Amino acid sequence: MKKYTAEFIGTFALVFCGTGAIVIHNQMPAVLTHAGIAATFGLIVMAMIYTVGSISGAHLNPAVSISLVAAKKLEAKQLLPYILSQLAGAFAASFLLHYLFPNDQFLGTTLPAGSWQQSFILELLLTFFLMLTIYTVAGEKSAGFIIGGVVGLEALFAGPICGASMNPARSIAPALVSGHTEYLGLYMAAPILGALLALAFFRFLKPD
Repeated sequence: MKKYTAEFIGTFALVFCGTGAIVIHNQMPAVLTHAGIAATFGLIVMAMIYTVGSISGAHLNPAVSISLVAAKKLEAKQLLPYILSQLAGAFAASFLLHYLFPNDQFLGTTLPAGSWQQSFILELLLTFFLMLTIYTVAGEKSAGFIIGGVVGLEALFAGPICGASMNPARSIAPALVSGHTEYLGLYMAAPILGALLALAFFRFLKPD
């Protein structure tokens, strides 16, 4: 239960701070700016890795957990509790943001700025790079700094186009709470495929 509680807390913090930054930016665009949103996502991921990483691994992301099960770094029987904990944390954050900012229509929902195909490819590649980084630096003292940096970097350049979710839980909660589920399938499938593709490349690059 400690692991699942850690995943709940970590994902709650990620969604509350990350999508909360988007909500606040919508109200005060000249204050936070897009760069501020990207930095918020990167910094909260870094903070949660150092906060709960030693307890649960700080997946904070169903796509990460699924890939780690495929890599046999997480027991299959733990996958469903991990995902449920992540989703519970994400929904708790989105409901709280809805309570705090009832007039915001989207609550940080990820939506394509262009075609869905464009965003699908971007989300797949962004998650691929993120997961490949996770596999490469996992266990190092600098892991939180590096992984948080990758999240911030990808949000900085791709966020205006696809939202740079890379995380089904981060997309599912605000979409369902706000009622904007038009492209939810995209933001569920692309990160999972990207994370599994990263495993295949990591095994090729660094075979056991």
